[in-house]
Amino acid sequence: MNPPTIPVVDVRPATTHFESIGAEPAVTRIVDAFYRQMDTRPEAREIRAMHGPDLAPVKAVLVRYLCEWLGGPKHYSAERGHPRLRMRHAAFAIGAAERDAWLACMHAALDETDIDPAMRDTLMQSFFRTADWMRNNGR
Repeated sequence: MNPPTIPVVDVRPATTHFESIGAEPAVTRIVDAFYRQMDTRPEAREIRAMHGPDLAPVKAVLVRYLCEWLGGPKHYSAERGHPRLRMRHAAFAIGAAERDAWLACMHAALDETDIDPAMRDTLMQSFFRTADWMRNNGR
C-alpha cells in the first residue's frame, strides 16, 4: 500500500503589478509618456504649470514612487520616507479638474505604453481613488 500523497504548495509570492507590467523599464516608459501627455494636452495646462521647466527630477521621483506602489523595490521610501502624498501636494490647488487632467494623462500614458487593458483598468481604478483623495480644493 502506498502512503497518501501530500499536495505540493507553491509558496512563492504572487506576481506583483510591478513584475507583471515589466518592472522598472516599463514604469519609466509610463512616466515618460505621462509627462509627454501633460506637455501636450490643453486640459493638463494647469497641472503642468505646477511643475518646473525641468521635469527630470520629478520624473525620477515618480518612477521610484510608482515602482514601490506597484510592488517593486522600496527605493522611494528609503530616500524620501513615507509618501505623505497629501502633505507633499498641499501647496497646489487640486480640484476635480486637476484630478481629471492627471487621470487623463495617466490613462493615455498606459495606452501609449501598451499596458494590458485589464491591468490598465485595475491601475486606473486605484489611480482614481488616490487622485480623488488628493483633492484639496472644492473646484
